[in-house]
Amino acid sequence: MPGDDMTEQSLVPRSSAPQIWTATVAEPKFYWYDLLVGGGPLPDFRDPTGRYLRRLQFALDGTMEKRLIYFVISRPRVRIDTKRQVSWGFFSLKLTIPVLVGPEEKKNTISVDLEVPFEATYKKPVVALEEQFLTLNWGSMIETYSIHDLIQKYDTGLKMQSKVLYVGQTRDPAARLAKGSHPVVNALHDANHENDTFLLVTRFKVAVDTAARDMSEEASVRTQMDVLEAALIRYFEGPSPRLRSDVENGVRRERMENLQDTYYIERVTVDLGFKQADSFFDMFSDHVEKSRRHLFECVFDNGHAVVKRLSESARPLISLDA
Repeated sequence: MPGDDMTEQSLVPRSSAPQIWTATVAEPKFYWYDLLVGGGPLPDFRDPTGRYLRRLQFALDGTMEKRLIYFVISRPRVRIDTKRQVSWGFFSLKLTIPVLVGPEEKKNTISVDLEVPFEATYKKPVVALEEQFLTLNWGSMIETYSIHDLIQKYDTGLKMQSKVLYVGQTRDPAARLAKGSHPVVNALHDANHENDTFLLVTRFKVAVDTAARDMSEEASVRTQMDVLEAALIRYFEGPSPRLRSDVENGVRRERMENLQDTYYIERVTVDLGFKQADSFFDMFSDHVEKSRRHLFECVFDNGHAVVKRLSESARPLISLDA
């Protein structure tokens, strides 16, 4: 709230030296938002798919108390074709699954090389298909995957891009994202109903390079995420984000001007990339071209974020386990 922002800034002395921030990805996680929309009671935990959905909701709910950045992502629609049968490779656990791709539901297949879990009592699982889910019954245990889990976990050959529609922060006592009831995200979900909608929830590490030695001058996680959010909004959503009101843009601009002055922020470098990425991380928007690694600099001019794309060879690639 604005009052909290003013209190926070009044307690922090102005930095005695310029600060250069570098933000790198520490932990990313994709959540299939379509599975959460619709409300109603929690799914039945006795059902494999119900357990999956409850774990999904609980995992996302756990992020609502934290200050993390999320991206609303649109990807081509993929469903399992329940009218066709799976097939197995000769003398192997190579499973071929029929799928329907895009709003026109083009027939295709994906293949995954399964490994027998240690707890399994069957050498080959019993497969059950739903439009969005596949379950593998290994006798003593059941594995449940969404179709997009399979695309991420295995090299299926379906190389599709992720379009960034919106950038936000997870912190929300009402846990609207976890309940599938976030107004802006739901509006994007409805407007892009022919595609699948995801949340990419990301924890960032922010390193500060400065000559200042007073630890009281260090920015809080809240401040870091506010600055990072502003930079990412400008980068992916452009100079005039169409989903932001004039009031929101004005409040953010004023806050960035105050934070820049308080912490003497000279520039922020954002490295949105990692070594162990898959095709889900081939990201683009209406304002930036596709890349698996988005690397850019941001400076603030009277609270306005100004960004500049950097060459990917400018800095070493950041590992997920860094």
